[in-house]
Amino acid sequence: MAPGLPTAMDRPHFIGIGGAGMSGIAKILAQRGAKVSGSDARESATAEALRTLGATVHIGHDAAHLASDATCVVVSSAIRADNPELARATELDIPVVHRSDALASLMEGLRPIAVAGTHGKTTTTSMLAVTLSTLGLDPSYAIGGDLDAPGSNALHGDGGIFVAEADESDRSFHKYAPEVAIVLNVELDHHANYASMDEIYESFETFAGKIVPGGTLVIEADQPGAVELTKRVRGLGELKVVTYGESEDADLRIHKITARGLTSEVTVVLNGKFLTFTVSVPGRHYAHNAVAALAAGIALGIPAHNLASALGSYTGVKRRLQLKGEAAGVQVIDSYAHHPTEMTADLEAMRSSAGDSRLLVLFQPHLFSRTQELGKEMGQSLALADASVVLDIYPAREDPIPGITSALIIDAAVAAGADVRAAHDKAEAVSAIAGMTRPGDLVLTMGAGDVTDLGPQILAELSKS
Repeated sequence: MAPGLPTAMDRPHFIGIGGAGMSGIAKILAQRGAKVSGSDARESATAEALRTLGATVHIGHDAAHLASDATCVVVSSAIRADNPELARATELDIPVVHRSDALASLMEGLRPIAVAGTHGKTTTTSMLAVTLSTLGLDPSYAIGGDLDAPGSNALHGDGGIFVAEADESDRSFHKYAPEVAIVLNVELDHHANYASMDEIYESFETFAGKIVPGGTLVIEADQPGAVELTKRVRGLGELKVVTYGESEDADLRIHKITARGLTSEVTVVLNGKFLTFTVSVPGRHYAHNAVAALAAGIALGIPAHNLASALGSYTGVKRRLQLKGEAAGVQVIDSYAHHPTEMTADLEAMRSSAGDSRLLVLFQPHLFSRTQELGKEMGQSLALADASVVLDIYPAREDPIPGITSALIIDAAVAAGADVRAAHDKAEAVSAIAGMTRPGDLVLTMGAGDVTDLGPQILAELSKS
């Protein structure tokens, strides 16, 4: 058994093992020598990647999938109480461990960097993982998305650093005790768990309070929610606060961001000196993510010029403005954006990259509760595109809310002057968006659900023409 493997985790069973967060923890445990098993609702490349590491992955949820000698059952907040494997764990008196507790146990004895914020966590965590790996520091990491292949969302490294996303959606990020924490932004989201901005601020304050004594909080200096949080946590114990951004008073100030097609050149001012590096993904928000990663690395004692050079080796993460292909002169790009702020940032980045070409969007709303609270703002974001097709809401873990449909978004988009239409069937949506295109256009599939599967279908449809 590899060092660092908690005894209670030597035979874990994961319910929902194919999920981004769950699969990462399962992968690291398998790499550390655990006998991993789990189940997921459907077959996937991630499930197969886990099998190659020796994990047993069942498809479908059944009490029989849980072995009686399992030392724990790992769940996320998405697993419902009536899940048959969870019920079986209770019958067998097998400890049930939340995903965040499992991740926290893997960080023990290492130097954790926890990346938090309403948006940008996956990108920033990925940037850090790639940068530290390029520098030969062999970090462990757990990311909410794949870097370049199924199952590449996590790795057990032999170095002393562990980089992980810190999820605020269910307050599970309170479980971590990082040496360095990043807060990218603070906005109201996850409406099923947070009723107000005050609750959000309190939750992030608790997270900041978990940073080890003498540790560092790296936080955005431009975003209003992050600025307010900075005011609230300054003077908290032995906490060091490092701000970054375009504000004149930022500790690590962004001097200039220059767009160069699907990349950006970023110049920062550090200790009175200019430092320039390349970010291989477009858009101002991704440039800010890169500077946050730079600041976190500096807080660990890594030379800034080394970090800046290595950041250029980051080439993106799946679903974060990922080029899916080109057909009939049309590029198809995939975006995970599902909150209005993310949508606006990605659409602005693509608008800048598109130049004189048209930007067409196939959008799938994510969650009834989010659409209920932010549907108007989502529609306003779509006005940045030349034309859009909007699918029905992807429910994920939620039950429908009466009266809440994609029409809320479409009506708001039309009111904002957008050219937008509805599609209630995915085949209809693919046909509609492909039928709009002409050579030179950019098509963006956008949303946190299964809209990502439609990019290849759009390319196939375009190839027929």
